[in-house]
Amino acid sequence: MRTWGIFLARGGASLPGPPRARGELTYEKPPLTLDELVARLAGRGLRIPEPDRARRYLQHIGYYRLSPYTIPFQQGGPGHEFREGAVFDDVLNLYVFDRALRLLVMDAVERVEVAVRAALTDHMSTTYMDPHWYVDAGHFRDRHRHDRLLKMVRDTCDDRLRGTPDADVDTLVHKSALEHYLTTYGSPDLPPSWLMVETLTIGQLNTAYRNLGRRADKSAVARRIGLPATVLESWLSTYVRVRNICAHHGRLWNVGLGVYPAIPTSPRVAWLQGADALPERSTKRLYPVLVSLQAVLDSVSPRSSWARRLHGLLSTRPEMNLAGMGIPEDWAQDPFWSRHLS
Repeated sequence: MRTWGIFLARGGASLPGPPRARGELTYEKPPLTLDELVARLAGRGLRIPEPDRARRYLQHIGYYRLSPYTIPFQQGGPGHEFREGAVFDDVLNLYVFDRALRLLVMDAVERVEVAVRAALTDHMSTTYMDPHWYVDAGHFRDRHRHDRLLKMVRDTCDDRLRGTPDADVDTLVHKSALEHYLTTYGSPDLPPSWLMVETLTIGQLNTAYRNLGRRADKSAVARRIGLPATVLESWLSTYVRVRNICAHHGRLWNVGLGVYPAIPTSPRVAWLQGADALPERSTKRLYPVLVSLQAVLDSVSPRSSWARRLHGLLSTRPEMNLAGMGIPEDWAQDPFWSRHLS
């Protein structure tokens, strides 16, 4: 039984504040060759048994993409000295793990995004018996955001008509649904809702959902995902940030997201059950994001093997990786996870 009553109502994106002051220094660091970069790592105490192999990885990954993965193996301090025994493959293996984690998280985010698209268009179209409901500003709270939504859809349609036509129809290649609509129908000029939502990024989808004017509509869409509306708003905002990190191949396992999922209090939402399953220090880490993704998958894809694949990935990693994500050492024993792992 859940023992906490915490609800992070501000789990969504916060309002932007004034910009922070710029630094006063002048950047004067010279570019370094691959050999010089390998020598820099070795000079700081990183063991590199095969310099040519390390050089090849730096050439294709990039030193500055790989360098954040060296930090857990450093002693700390301005000299960036490595701890005794640190090896280049320690850094490389952490990078490879993070890449696998991004792919796994993207798999879950994709399912959530697709489910929200379907829930939004199905509810609004059938409730108001209007396949073009989104054109009506009366369904939205903020007129300017609604105008931007319509402009985005119009621009997408215009770009599609200006672009090279899709291949002629044959047994394997077919026109996209959007191109079919635009080249078949002259009115209404914008596509129906089920085509419109497919043009939205997850960020635009989040904005459209949050801009719905009626609380009843938000709640109805969220129920189809298995969540209260306030929780879906929060979680979608987090997934926008997570998806952008993954799509741009950024560091995920211990990055500061800046926006974290609200912790649900409703017993109807699947969540961790142990009293210490989510320590306070973990609420600003990746772990609650992983839990939230599985909670949605419980509703939209109950037979998914995602939890087992996550367990398979994390079970290969040292405690350092779990701590960086805010994951307790015995995380898989919580009933929330164990029911998927048996």
